[in-house]
Amino acid sequence: MMNPAHLDLFRAVLRHGGMTRAAEALGLGQPHVSRSIAQLEAELGFALFVRGHGSATPTPEGEAFAREVERTYAGLDHLRHAARQIRELGTGPLRIACQPSLASGLLPRAVRRLDAEHPGIRIAIHVPSPDTIWSWAASGQCDLGLARPRSGYAGATGESFLTVDAVCALPRQHALAAKRTIALEDLADRPLIAGGLGIFQQTVEALFAQAGLTPRFACMAQYTAARCGLVAEGLGLAIVDPVPARELTGLPIVLRPFRPRVAIETMMIRPAGRPPNPRVERLIEFLELERDALRSEQACPHGP
Repeated sequence: MMNPAHLDLFRAVLRHGGMTRAAEALGLGQPHVSRSIAQLEAELGFALFVRGHGSATPTPEGEAFAREVERTYAGLDHLRHAARQIRELGTGPLRIACQPSLASGLLPRAVRRLDAEHPGIRIAIHVPSPDTIWSWAASGQCDLGLARPRSGYAGATGESFLTVDAVCALPRQHALAAKRTIALEDLADRPLIAGGLGIFQQTVEALFAQAGLTPRFACMAQYTAARCGLVAEGLGLAIVDPVPARELTGLPIVLRPFRPRVAIETMMIRPAGRPPNPRVERLIEFLELERDALRSEQACPHGP
């Protein structure tokens, strides 16, 4: 059986970027950390890190293993902090977990409608990672979730809620801003802002590979707002979710349709097997109204 302590140290080395720094942060001896990582590598049958002078860079196998470890630890972290999560998420009768792209516009507008109908209703809104949203829905820690598609969460049911086409974000004065549509070939040999690890970024990279192009990812930012901020500073172009991007009206950027189309899907998630909650159902109705309004708005885009 894999030693959980070795996995803890593996995560610490990833987090701190080296064996020595991880050991110092944990109050352990560096030889103990190095020995534990070596034992884990021997058990796995592949190297996790490339050792350098005071640093440890994950190998491709180490990065792949790290993603699986984090999926496992999401569940362990949930158990470890169960009391705190229950206390925080239980502050209102409705507990909503939402991805960032809908948390600042569409969801608040739906909540305003519900509040007008049920004055004084209490709602707790949280904006964690997609995997956490699915985990909370599967364990009953939220009444409703809005998140990117995921698999492997048997305790949650999901249905497609909103699908939009990605757009390209460019500085307002960029040469490509004069084009009505940005094609994949337009981005060849130009600095780009990558998204975080996930299906969306994998899809974008696959499109470049299929076209025989090598993208130049100069920076990486997980969320659309951060990617658009980097675009505004002239650090590159970015393929982004149009919903949050169009809310960033203060940035000197423009958004253009991107081809080939890259679909960005949001799922509506609920705990499986729960009896219907009338106020959750009513909130869903308002969410659908706001979604339909958003679709109409995006069908008739305005702005530069």
